[in-house]
Amino acid sequence: MLLQIDHHSGQPIYRQVAEQIRRQILAGHLAEGEQLVSVRELAGQLKVNPMTISKAYGLLEAEGLLERRRGVGLFIARVRPDRRSAGKSQLLEQILAKAVAAAVQFDIPETEVHALTERLFERYSSRIRRDEHE
Repeated sequence: MLLQIDHHSGQPIYRQVAEQIRRQILAGHLAEGEQLVSVRELAGQLKVNPMTISKAYGLLEAEGLLERRRGVGLFIARVRPDRRSAGKSQLLEQILAKAVAAAVQFDIPETEVHALTERLFERYSSRIRRDEHE
């Protein structure tokens, strides 16, 4: 599980951790039934207070993305396909909202934003297709 903390983002660390794990679950990079590393282990890896990780895990457990097995640990819960799809859409909308707000602040015309989005989509789609064929 790859996580990166930005200490200068202004976003609380527990939210950064929860958001990144949420994305990995919804994208299928963390599979149903997979066990998460312990609170202490992840806190040590990220060099943060264990309570920070505990809070992030608790948030994801309350959302139903994680399930606790007493005496064993935390595991990725089963996520229904419709919920996975809705979750991905919500996360993407949050990301795009920031980009659109920036475009409006920079006074970039909507048509230019659409053209840029199409170019970026093509660039990344072609990379994925190329990587799949190698």
